[in-house]
Amino acid sequence: MSDELVPDPRQMRASDADREKVAQVLQQAHGEGRLDLHELDERLAAVYSAKTYGELVPLTADLGVPAPSVMPLPMTQNAPASRIGGTPGSTVSFAFWSGVERRGEWVVPPTHTAVAVMGGVELDLTRARFSQGETTINAYALMGAVEIIVPEDVTVRVSGIGFMGAFEDATHKGAPTIPGGPIVNITGFAMMGAVEVKRPKKKKLKGRSHDELEG
Repeated sequence: MSDELVPDPRQMRASDADREKVAQVLQQAHGEGRLDLHELDERLAAVYSAKTYGELVPLTADLGVPAPSVMPLPMTQNAPASRIGGTPGSTVSFAFWSGVERRGEWVVPPTHTAVAVMGGVELDLTRARFSQGETTINAYALMGAVEIIVPEDVTVRVSGIGFMGAFEDATHKGAPTIPGGPIVNITGFAMMGAVEVKRPKKKKLKGRSHDELEG
């Protein structure tokens, strides 16, 4: 109970000074040959668009250099681990000429299959729990769309294929695995349709409609 009352430092707003400190670390890493010019440009763009510490932490985590001292710890280990456990919900989300949404505090089973045939499926993991530490989501879109929203405190790995369609990973590539946190592997196939994996927009973190399909 007490853990729920502790603010997550990753959600705290970063200041201009914090962003400048991270930019300096990235420029130093480029000077040492840890980042090439393209990687530096990509990360600097992410720095100056970042709003919270949670968006800044992954940008220097893989460089082997000390993080700026103003930044909080990315997450206490028991916080992401608290997402794991519970009775698993449905293993299938199927939409045929229709739409299916799974949002809110549902429990994702070890394997979940999402199929959209001329319809749409949305899996929002922002407030979800996971029955096991590692989860596989199989996403299939045939002239339809599957959207999977994965929060920053969940490690995501995407390996799907698109044929006359798109299987898009819009998450920040290169983000480190979070110790003790859930891992979600997303695979599948999109044909004349689209599968999109992305992080939540900031407004989605503030609340959702209660009209949800529980798992």
